[in-house]
Amino acid sequence: MRNVIASVLLFAASSAGAQVVGTNTVPGQAPGYTLSIQSQLVVEAVTVKDKQGNFVHGLTAKDFAVTEDGAPQRISLFQFEDLKKEAKPLPAMTSSDEDITVYNRLAREQFATTSIDKNPYENRRLLAFYFDMTTMPPEDQLRALTAAETFVRTKMTSADLIALLRYQGGSVDILQDFTADRNRLLSILETMIVGEGQESNDTTDDASSADTGAAFGQDDSEFNIFNTDRQLSALETASQMLARVQGKKSLLYFASGLRLNGIDNQAQFHATVDAAIKAGVTFWPIDTRGLVAEAPLGDATQGSQGNQGMYTGAAALATTSNFQQSQDTLFALAGDSGGKAFLDNNDLSLGIVHAQEAISDYYILGYYTTNTAKNGRFRRIKISLTSGGNAELSYREGYYADKEFAKFNAADKERQLEDALMLEDPITDLTMAVEIDYFQLNRAEYFVPIIVKIPGSELALAKRRGAEHTLIDFVGEIKDTVGGITVSNVRDDVNIKLSDATAAELARVPIEYDTGFTLLPGTYMIKLLARDDETGRIGTYQTTFTIPNLNQTGKHVAISSVVLSSQRINLNDAIYNAAKTKQREKDESVNPLVQNGAKLIPSVTRVFNRGRAIYVFLQAYKQSPAPTTTPLFAFVSLYREGKQVFASKPESVDPNAANELRTMAISFDLGLSSLAPGKYECQVTILDPTSKKAAFWRAPIELVQ
Repeated sequence: MRNVIASVLLFAASSAGAQVVGTNTVPGQAPGYTLSIQSQLVVEAVTVKDKQGNFVHGLTAKDFAVTEDGAPQRISLFQFEDLKKEAKPLPAMTSSDEDITVYNRLAREQFATTSIDKNPYENRRLLAFYFDMTTMPPEDQLRALTAAETFVRTKMTSADLIALLRYQGGSVDILQDFTADRNRLLSILETMIVGEGQESNDTTDDASSADTGAAFGQDDSEFNIFNTDRQLSALETASQMLARVQGKKSLLYFASGLRLNGIDNQAQFHATVDAAIKAGVTFWPIDTRGLVAEAPLGDATQGSQGNQGMYTGAAALATTSNFQQSQDTLFALAGDSGGKAFLDNNDLSLGIVHAQEAISDYYILGYYTTNTAKNGRFRRIKISLTSGGNAELSYREGYYADKEFAKFNAADKERQLEDALMLEDPITDLTMAVEIDYFQLNRAEYFVPIIVKIPGSELALAKRRGAEHTLIDFVGEIKDTVGGITVSNVRDDVNIKLSDATAAELARVPIEYDTGFTLLPGTYMIKLLARDDETGRIGTYQTTFTIPNLNQTGKHVAISSVVLSSQRINLNDAIYNAAKTKQREKDESVNPLVQNGAKLIPSVTRVFNRGRAIYVFLQAYKQSPAPTTTPLFAFVSLYREGKQVFASKPESVDPNAANELRTMAISFDLGLSSLAPGKYECQVTILDPTSKKAAFWRAPIELVQ
């Protein structure tokens, strides 16, 4: 396959003074020597049961044998967690027993650090209640908080310690460290306001979607758009916080479903699960929607679908599929981390009880691994009893080693970047947003531009380390999902020089890189890595995408992807560009986003300033065996809260008789300064009066001041 690369960075990294640290010495004094030893403690929680399912007591460290990748390991730390002795039901609380207090400051930055040789939580069961307030509608928030209060009042035991975490406003807050103080827990739960922090509903674009569009929530910040990546990244952060606490931890994840959509980063899902496993955290998702009975075509909370799917059954099927898919990710999170998802049940407190009962007596084994390489590779652990027998051991069967890429020399960096691309445990240090589009070149091939955005603020560390420039490395590959064969790859780097002017802008603007490929119709998996070469921080993006066969869209007008943008730049004026070659200049000629020496830069995050024009671009194809001059008509509409608030003037577009596809480039320049900031649904409509065919495309956007 022919590979096209055209990288453009719109902004640069910031500037800050370098910090110099030194030491004072006394003249004539003999120099001292420092011996530095690095070691990594690996902690395993092991449950041992006999054939009857009863826990085996009385074992010591000498009764266990541990190997890592086949290499024997010496057990350095050993502890027995006896929960049965401590676990006694607490008396149910009544209103007269409660002492509810409103706390002025709830959030903490970290959990109190514990160690295996100094653990105040010995013989205690650790339950972390995590409330995703951002996506739960008010009624689901109320059910979640009520279930938590019911458990605290009536179902806690003397062995239980509960921590409270909340995800809201883009951050994970620790409202309460692990405690058995039921009055304090109830006070904080009562303080949490139902309806606060809600930003987003699940958005789809299929037969189940309302004709007027659905709500789409996001913050003003371009990279604070809420999608599943943010939810998973927040869970990863919570797991890393809980890693400070030794022992088994169960995270009760209260959410209204969790769905991996096409725009979401599958690498983030893997990184979240891997972080939980390494921290000894198991996810216990609780679907706060409970047992849902949905009307086939939706209820009064949404508009009518307004399409033929209402009559063919497609709308009802899509509604059911969307709901099931929102539970699939919850199920996968639980299964991959060792927990269990609680779905389709109105007694949410029962889900907490399941997590409570799952933690019984267990042994804690700790060893200092003999493999000190920080290569991010998976290490397989095997634990057995030295006496043999038929006992069943349950434990974490492996972990991903730490990763350290920042300290490699120049000769090693290229190999390490390739290694990072192959890692099963993705690195998500840098935030990445990616847009994948497609445009038909001929009846067989499609041009696929891929646009990557990275927050410029995440590259600001380069100047603070004293560098005058920073280098961003990009590497990626595209594989055919059917055969698993790599069909194309990319390797590029961009050298960004720093100045005071660009440094001032970098804190609030992103940089953007784009590349392109020529592919056949099919389903592909793409994995992209971006590395700040100065700091060594790496971001990973992985997802699957489909290039449809537009030759087979007989019932609709064949159209390409729709690109939304607020920037059109001259190729010669790009601040940072990959080195020009004759092949690169030739490849740019096939990119539909390049016209008359200027390139249209897709928004990716679809956040627009009201004061700037919004460019809408797409192609339509009138694949007729005979030449045709019949035009198409297209217009753009914006909806807000179910009402149309803007409609462009219909544009007439004539077919291009110069190619067999009769390609028609459709573009709009929209001035939206009269609209208020907020969330909108953008719809593009294409009509063919001759064949009586149409095509519709919709996407959520955000207008900011």
